[in-house]
Order: sequence, then C-alpha cells, then structure tokens
Amino acid sequence: MNHDRPAEAKARNRARVRRGMYLLPSLFTAGNIGAGYFSITQTLAAITGDAAQHLDWAAIAILFAIPFDSLDGRIARMTNTASEFGRELDSLADVITFGVAPSLLAFIWGFHFLPQSVNPSLRQHLIQAGGFICFLFLLSGASRLARFNISPDAQPRNPGRPGRKYFVGMPIPAAAGLVAASVHFFYAYPVESWWVAIGWLMLVAVCAFLMVSTWRFWSAKEINFSRSHPFQVLALLAVVAYIVVRFSNGVVFLAALLYMFSGIWARAAYGWQRRRRKPRQPAALPGSEAESLGPRYSG
Repeated sequence: MNHDRPAEAKARNRARVRRGMYLLPSLFTAGNIGAGYFSITQTLAAITGDAAQHLDWAAIAILFAIPFDSLDGRIARMTNTASEFGRELDSLADVITFGVAPSLLAFIWGFHFLPQSVNPSLRQHLIQAGGFICFLFLLSGASRLARFNISPDAQPRNPGRPGRKYFVGMPIPAAAGLVAASVHFFYAYPVESWWVAIGWLMLVAVCAFLMVSTWRFWSAKEINFSRSHPFQVLALLAVVAYIVVRFSNGVVFLAALLYMFSGIWARAAYGWQRRRRKPRQPAALPGSEAESLGPRYSG
C-alpha cells in the first residue's frame, strides 16, 4: 500500500495539470472577448466624450485581440488540448471582437460625426448607407465563421500551390484588423468629409465581400516556429514588435492593406492564367463539312 500511494498522488497531479492545460487556450480566448468588449465600450464612449481618444483605444483593442485569437488555437494544438467547447467559444469570441466591435467602430468613426455643414440629404443617405454596409460587414463575418466551422478543409476556387494551406475567403480577424488599422492610421479623428465617407463605405463593403468570397488568402498556420532556433525566433519577434509599436500607425495599416490586396491579386492572376490556358476553337476550313452545313449548323 505504501508503494501505491505515491503512484496515486502522481496520477492525481497529472490529472490536475492536464485540466489546467485545457484552461490555457480558453484564457487567451477570454482575452479576445475582453478586448472586444473594451473596444465596444470605448466606441460608445466616443459619442459623448473625446471621440479621437476613445476611437483610437477601440481600434487598438481590436488589433491586440488578433494575437490572442491566433495563439489560442496554436496553443491548443501544441498542448493537444483542442476541444469542441474551445472551438465554439473561439467562434463566439470572434463574432464579438471581429464582428460586432469593428462594425460599430466603422459606423461611428466613418459616418456618425459627419458635420451638419454637409448637404442634409447627402448626409442622411450616407449615414443610412453606412449603417447598412456595416451591418453587412457583421453578417458577412458571422457567415464566414459558420462556413469555416462546417467545412474546415474547404478548397478555394482559385487553388494555389499544392501542399500549402490557404483560407477560403478573407479571415474575419484580417477584415476587422483592416478596419481598426485604418482608424488608427488616421489617429482616429472622425471622418468629416463626405467624399472620405464614400471611400470608407466602399472599403467596408469590399471587406464584407471578401469574407464571403471563395478566393484564397494566405494562412499563417503553415509557419512552424518549433523548427527554428528559439533564440533566432525571439530576436525576430523582438524586432518585429519594436517596429510595430514604434511605427504602429503606418506599419499595421500597410500590412493589413497588403494582405487584402494579396487575395485580390491571387484571384486576378488565376483568372488571367486560366484564360491564357483556355484552348481556342479552330477555324473552319473552306469546303469543310461545317461550312457546307450553312450558318444554322456551323456553330
């Protein structure tokens, strides 16, 4: 019996550690939800308070949530603690942080503060159209998550290199990141020009379309940090973190914009290559059977 007690204690300790490891990915998901909640509260506070400051904090909170969203799944796979509960919680968190929060931020920043000096009819139409497009952004993001949940191994209509992993449609964190990075790039000063509001309307609409599209977007899941030397990875991450923090306004906006255009360029290049490979119909020779049948049966 004396020999069995240490074994039982070790088994209990292993079970306790195992349960704690299951909580670790959920803590990152909780951080994701917390960032989304903070972004929503800051956006609402901008209506009656210092608009630029509150909107900037709302945008930064969304940008901070992106690493949390990428780390929870990666940690779950590394620790072999992935579960259905974790997947569902992650999807709900993404709807809040990358759906509700950026759509509300996009509407308040881009349309709510249009001045009264703008033509009243135009201003009213822009606010109504902005509210509708921001709702489409939220709806497209939720649809994108639902499609990913039911078909995690879906293939894009414009397939890329064999063996490489791609997202089908623009991921909702990337779309939300572009919205937040745009607000942060302009130091969160609310839009006050009608032509800027129209441009913002088009950008949000493009993000909504790309999320529900079947175009391919590069997936960072194929990056395996365990294959690299840890000190080199830490040094690289430190350099990247310094550049992002020091020049956050321009660097983050440029990275988000390039990612969006990478998917558009991949689809355009695929269509162009497909048209080049399409065989042409051979022309009918004089006196051939096709010519003798007349115009009704020649094509």
